[in-house]
Amino acid sequence: MSQDLHRSVLLREAVDALVVDPDGFYIDGTFGRGGHSAQVLERLGASGRLLAVDKDPQAIEYANSRFAGESRFEIWHGSFADIDQAAAKVAGQVTGILLDLGVSSPQLDQPERGFSFMQDGPLDMRMDTSRGISAAEWVNSESESELARVFKEYGEERFARRMAGAIVRRRQEKPFERTLDLAEVVKAANPAWEKGKHPATRVFQAIRIHVNGELEDLRQALEKSLALLKPGGRLVVISFHSLEDRMVKRFIREQEKGPQLPRGLPVMDSQIHRTLRSVGKAVKAEAQEIGENVRSRSAVMRVAERL
Repeated sequence: MSQDLHRSVLLREAVDALVVDPDGFYIDGTFGRGGHSAQVLERLGASGRLLAVDKDPQAIEYANSRFAGESRFEIWHGSFADIDQAAAKVAGQVTGILLDLGVSSPQLDQPERGFSFMQDGPLDMRMDTSRGISAAEWVNSESESELARVFKEYGEERFARRMAGAIVRRRQEKPFERTLDLAEVVKAANPAWEKGKHPATRVFQAIRIHVNGELEDLRQALEKSLALLKPGGRLVVISFHSLEDRMVKRFIREQEKGPQLPRGLPVMDSQIHRTLRSVGKAVKAEAQEIGENVRSRSAVMRVAERL
């Protein structure tokens, strides 16, 4: 697939919610292939600025090519967990932060990246191929109990223990190196397939989340966004599975409530320090978008504003 064919999910909805001031400073924490960034730049005035962040070296290369000569745009190589480093010069002055937590289509569709259980490729799955351990290294060395924990916790896989056992037994004969090899072993260990879903889907999701530290990165990015956003600035997050969405929902709710004080403490409501307010309800893709891009069916967007 051409990199330009990647479709950003909830594109219009996200940019509408994010860009509240055309002359503001914005951060696209997950550049991907630039769909959201391009739309943000279209909305910005001459003095508006956009800082994009991405782990993937391919995304950095693509950004430098696609937006070469665009003075309002800058790309930073790293995780959005380090968003405070990327935007250190503008702490407290950021107008909006966008986090699109989906894996980009080029990552999924390039077999050599090792994300797909439908196409054969090296078992890698790293967003940032310049660092960290690959999925193969992890699957071939981790204990059976830890494999099962990751599959259950990050993949919400009810047959996690069966699948972990099957992987450990097979790797004793031959280590895993290819995606389809692992997918077949997991498939054979899955006694009850979900309709319309490949039996290795949840395990591959769990391994990807674990290898890339996705939930921990998200936790850090959410916390650090508070110090970056200025009053009235927007935080827009698009999640693609329940673990992410629950984390985002809980974070916004906790920031809306403020610190939990002991019951009976004589504190007026006006004295409670709240940092965010939720904006609107959770937004999901409409039927037309789902029809055009099936990957949007699980997307949930939440928006909050800095107080």
